[in-house]
Amino acid sequence: MAEYQVKSMEARTFTLLAEAAPLGELKYMEWYSFKAALTLADGTSLRVEPKGFWGTTIEVKDQESVLLSFTMHWNGNIVLKSKLGGENRALVLKNQSLMKNTYVLQDKHGQELLTIQPDFKWSTAKHDYAINSTELFETFEARHLLILVAIHCTNYYMAMSAGAVATMVAAT
Repeated sequence: MAEYQVKSMEARTFTLLAEAAPLGELKYMEWYSFKAALTLADGTSLRVEPKGFWGTTIEVKDQESVLLSFTMHWNGNIVLKSKLGGENRALVLKNQSLMKNTYVLQDKHGQELLTIQPDFKWSTAKHDYAINSTELFETFEARHLLILVAIHCTNYYMAMSAGAVATMVAAT
C-alpha cells in the first residue's frame, strides 16, 4: 500500500504528491469546465476534454489518441475505460460512503484499488485529498496518471451531486 496526497494549490490546480515529492498535476482550463490538462513529473502532458455535443463522456488524450474515457453511469458510478500501459481495463469509481464522503476506485471484479478521501478546507474553499492505494494498484504502470484521472472523476462526481442537490432544493 502507498499513501498519496492531492493538494489544491489554487482553485483550479491539483498537485499529486507522495512524501512531499510532486508526481503530477491536474489543471482545469476554466471554472466549471471538464476540460483540463494533466502533466506528470516525467514531462508527459495530456488533455482531458468532453466528447460530443452533450459532453457526457470525458476523454483523456495524448495528441489525438484516446488513452482513457469515462462517463457517469445511470446508477451514479463513473465507469472508466482505459488503454493505459497497452492494456484494456475497465474501472469503476463510486461513492463508498455518503456520510464520510469517501470514494473508491475498483477493477471490473469489484476489487478495491484506491480509496479517496476529500478534505474540504473552509478557510480557502478548496479540496485536498488523501489517497490510499492497494498493492495491486501499485503494480500499474500508469498509476500516477490514474490517480489524477480518479481525482478528476471525484471532482466530476461531487459537482454532479451538488448540482442534483441544488436542483432538488430549488424545486421545493
